[in-house]
Amino acid sequence: MTKEFAVPPVVFPSGGNPSAVGSNNIQQRRVATAPFQPPRSSTSSIPFMSFDIGSAAAASSSSSLFGGPIGSSSIPGGSASFEDEEPLLDELGIHPDQIWRKTKSILNPFRSNPAVHKDSDLSGPILLYMSLCLFQLLAGKIQFGVILGWIVVSSIFLYIVFNMLAGRNGNLDLHRCTSVIGYCMLPVVILSAASLFVPQGGSFRIAVAAVFVLWATRVCTGLMVALADGGDEHRGLIAYACFLIYTLFSLLVIF
Repeated sequence: MTKEFAVPPVVFPSGGNPSAVGSNNIQQRRVATAPFQPPRSSTSSIPFMSFDIGSAAAASSSSSLFGGPIGSSSIPGGSASFEDEEPLLDELGIHPDQIWRKTKSILNPFRSNPAVHKDSDLSGPILLYMSLCLFQLLAGKIQFGVILGWIVVSSIFLYIVFNMLAGRNGNLDLHRCTSVIGYCMLPVVILSAASLFVPQGGSFRIAVAAVFVLWATRVCTGLMVALADGGDEHRGLIAYACFLIYTLFSLLVIF
C-alpha cells in the first residue's frame, strides 16, 4: 500500500542558479562587525574608552584627556615629576650635614656645641658603631654583638642614673641619651683606628687610651648637663658614670 505525500513546489530565482543565493549568504556572514560598545551614560564624567586596538581616535582622545604620557607635569591636581620628590635620605630621616656638624662638635673637648645636639638622631651613632666594629675587625676582633649590647646597656644605665639624680626636674629621654652616647663614641673610634699602628702591650698604649677616655667623658658630661635639666648639681656623678662607660669600651680596644 503506497502513500502519497504533498511536496511543496520549489521556486528558484531568476537565472535558475540556486548557488547564487548561498554565495550571497556566505558573503553576508563574512562581513566584519564593529566591537561591542556599551551605551554611554550621560551622567558619567569618565568617557568610555574603546577597546578597538586599531582605533587611533580613541588613543588620541585618551592622551588629550589624561594629559599625555606618564610623567608629564600638566596633569591637573598634582605633578608626577620626580624632580619635586624629596631626597631619599631626607625621607628616611638621615641628614648628612647635621651628622657632620654634630661630629665636628665632638672634636673639640673644651668647646662643645650643645645646640646642634638638641635634635637627637641615631644615624650618626650607628655610623660610628659600624666604624668601631670595622676597626676592631681589622684588629682581628669580631665584636659586633658585644659592642651593640654594651651601647644599649650603657644608654639605659646613664638614662636611669641621670634621672634618679635629677629627680623630678630630670627631663632626659632615652632617645637623646642614646644619641649623645653614640656621638661621644668618636674618641673611642679614633683610639681603635690608632691602635692598629701602636704596638701591643706596654704603658704607652694604656696612656693613649686614658687620654681618649677623658676626652669622651668630658664631652659627654658637658652635653648631658646642657641638654637636660637638673644635672648641674650632680656633674661629678654624671662624669663618673660616663667615665665608666667609655673605660669599658676602651678595654675592648686595648685587650
